Amino acid sequence: MPTERLINALQSFGVRLSDARAGVASRRGGAGPSDHKAMTIAGRTVMVPVHTGTAFESPFLVRRPDPDGVCEIEHEGVVIGRATFPGKPRFYALSTFDGVPYSKIAVLHGRDVLATTVLQTCIRYQSRTKTCQFCAIGQSLAAERTVARKTPEQLAEVARAAVLLDGVRHMVMTTGTPNATDRGAAILCESAFAVKAAVDLPIQAQCEPPDDDRWFSRLKASGVDALGMHLEAVTPEVRARIMPGKASVPLERYYDAFATAVPVFGRGQVSTYILAGLGDAPEAILAVAERLVGMGVYPFVVPFVPISGTPLESHPAPAPDFLHAVLRPLADLLARAGLVSTDIKAGCGRCGACSALSSYERAPA
Repeated sequence: MPTERLINALQSFGVRLSDARAGVASRRGGAGPSDHKAMTIAGRTVMVPVHTGTAFESPFLVRRPDPDGVCEIEHEGVVIGRATFPGKPRFYALSTFDGVPYSKIAVLHGRDVLATTVLQTCIRYQSRTKTCQFCAIGQSLAAERTVARKTPEQLAEVARAAVLLDGVRHMVMTTGTPNATDRGAAILCESAFAVKAAVDLPIQAQCEPPDDDRWFSRLKASGVDALGMHLEAVTPEVRARIMPGKASVPLERYYDAFATAVPVFGRGQVSTYILAGLGDAPEAILAVAERLVGMGVYPFVVPFVPISGTPLESHPAPAPDFLHAVLRPLADLLARAGLVSTDIKAGCGRCGACSALSSYERAPA
């Protein structure tokens, strides 16, 4: 099975683990790839669901690692591949000067990206009529696996250690939305400035489009190298149903923000996250992707993962064929536009662990 199709299948169905102790601890709740575990397959580190309802019934089983740390991947009893698990980061053993474990400030995503949710709260999360139905930002906070607000000093300390001890190569800073004005841009500015003062590390910041386009230049001046403004869903009907609060920021505001941000950060350095499987048809996703690519925006399409404890925990994950129908033509669109994940300075698109998209970029058409 081609690598890109195998990754699609694993991220769609998830995997069962015969030994839960294998590799580093998996992630539950929070922002980003939740209920996942990082696995390295054919030289690519990808995030694969292990704690979802789909994963518990997956036809894929990962066997206990051998003495060399290599696991066999079985599909209905037949070995179809091998994988390894990245080791536990050394910086996880440390605590900040004010006594907070580093792992509560930032975590390792994929193989070499440091990720943090600067503000672990959101103005919409506590409202059933406003919250994004897939969001688990409050779960890790409730479980005391993180802290509500990471200070610039804490982020700088952890980032420097992660680079020195674990060879981290770039950083993602996301945030819950604190207000309806700058929408998190202000705290991202002060956070990025502190990190860049401590260590030379490329940074992607992620927030909703702020109300004032001057924030893009401020983010850039603060040390942000790449910017993510995430659509998640691309049609008004799905946006209103799945993320009623966030849908109050209209699609055209996103497009205006993309058009303004690209000249500031550069082609390919502005991206958006699109969750395939929420209800948007492949044709709708590709139509929006074509518009974005034409603007110089990298549309990072990832499979939706139903996270336990969220309103969408029983929503089906997208089928592998659905993902293939989106990712294959999307990779062709990106190639024709000269946008490739390896050119992104920092962030989810560069990491690529939550999607098979970068494997499609490398695979023959």
